This record gives sequence, C-alpha cells and structure tokens, in this order.
Amino acid sequence: MKLKFDDKGSVVLQELNGEKLPVYIHDDGKEAPLDAKSLMSSLGSRKQQAERVEAELKEMKAKLQGYAGIDDPEKARKALDLVGKLDQKTLVEAGEIDRVRAEIAKGYELKLGETSKERDSLREELYNERVGGAFSRSKVISEKFAVPPDMIQARFGENFGIDGGKLYAVDSSGNKLYSRVRPGELADFDEALMILVEQYPYRDQVLKGSGASGSGAPANGGQGAGGKRTITRAQFDQLDVAARAAAAKESVIVD
Repeated sequence: MKLKFDDKGSVVLQELNGEKLPVYIHDDGKEAPLDAKSLMSSLGSRKQQAERVEAELKEMKAKLQGYAGIDDPEKARKALDLVGKLDQKTLVEAGEIDRVRAEIAKGYELKLGETSKERDSLREELYNERVGGAFSRSKVISEKFAVPPDMIQARFGENFGIDGGKLYAVDSSGNKLYSRVRPGELADFDEALMILVEQYPYRDQVLKGSGASGSGAPANGGQGAGGKRTITRAQFDQLDVAARAAAAKESVIVD
C-alpha cells in the first residue's frame, strides 16, 4: 500500500476517534486511514504471543522426554490398569472394580450432558445478545442502510461469531476479516459489515441512495412516487428473501 497525497503534494489526513491519521491506498484500490500506534501495539502483542508459544513448546518437549523408550502407549496403559487392579488386593475382584467404574462413568456422563446443555444455552444467549445487539444498535445500519436491522441480520448474521468474548466476522470463505484502519486487528462490527456489503451482489438494493443505474434505469434517477426509489421487476426477482421484503416496502417496482 502507499500514502495518498492531495494536489498540493501533502499527505491526505482523515480524522478517526479524535485523531488525524494518514490515508493509505491499498493494493485493491481501497482507501483507509492507518493507526500507526495501534499497529505497533498489535505487533508487540504478536511478539509476546510468539515468545509464550515457544516457551510452552520447550516445556512440552521436556515432559515428553520422560516417556522415552515407550514404543506402544496402549500396552503401557493396559499394564498400568492391571497394576491398579492388583493394588486393590483381594477386597474386590477385578470384575467388581470394572462394574463400579462403569457406574461412576455413567453418572459422570449424565452430569456432563447436563453441563453441556447449560453451556450451549449460555452460548446461544451470549450470541443473541452480542451479535443481535450489534445489529440493532449499529450506527452504520441506521445511517447507510435502506432496510431494517433484523433483515440485515437475517442476511449477514451467519458471518459473525464470538471467540474469547470478542465479536468477529468472516467472509464467504470462512476467513476472518481484519481492519484496514488498524492492521493486525480484527475489524469491528461496522467496518466488517461494510466489507461484507461491498462483496454482496445486491448491495444497491440494501444501501440508501443506491437506486437503479445503467440501461433500463428509470429516467427520474430511481425515484418513484412519494420519494421512494424505483427498481425493475427483473431486479426485484433477483433479490433474496430479506432484500425482497425490504424492496417491497421501500421501493416502487416497475416493469
């Protein structure tokens, strides 16, 4: 990427979160301000993470050295299990030990199943609150979209998830979306949503002020009766379910 200059040769600045940041032009032609302070902080965090992983690998290698010479882990496990049964002396025969173990395992599995259900329920509640709340409270949706938040969520909600308590988004290939403004960091909700909409083939039908254009476009610039924009029947038929519902409410359909 390269810096953007104005016609006087000065670096173009853009205000973001109270700071004026230099604007860079990326390889794909997109322009975005660069927060150098955030970039350096991210690089420092990555370095610390790499050092921590390297230390953990050394620790694991040291532990594995204690198992040197054991070529068949399954045989070693069976031998240890047999010794454990012998240590019970003659108080309970091996068969009785197996029965008691089976009962304990059954109780543990039941408890584990209940815990898993509670965990899944909490995860669903967290997802609905974080992701659903992000759509309903989004400033960019209220300012730039021509359809309500619930319809936008119906189309793009599956692209968002929560990892480690943090909201993230993925593209159609499952790759996480990273910020252009804060390189090395995940894109926040509004930035990620706009990236997804840029890749959406019917973005003109969900964004405000994006009427029909080109051959077959209405002569009045896409504005119909009552100030509503117009779309052709062919364009309407190409929309997905959520976009159709919004278009039927917000637009005038012409043949």
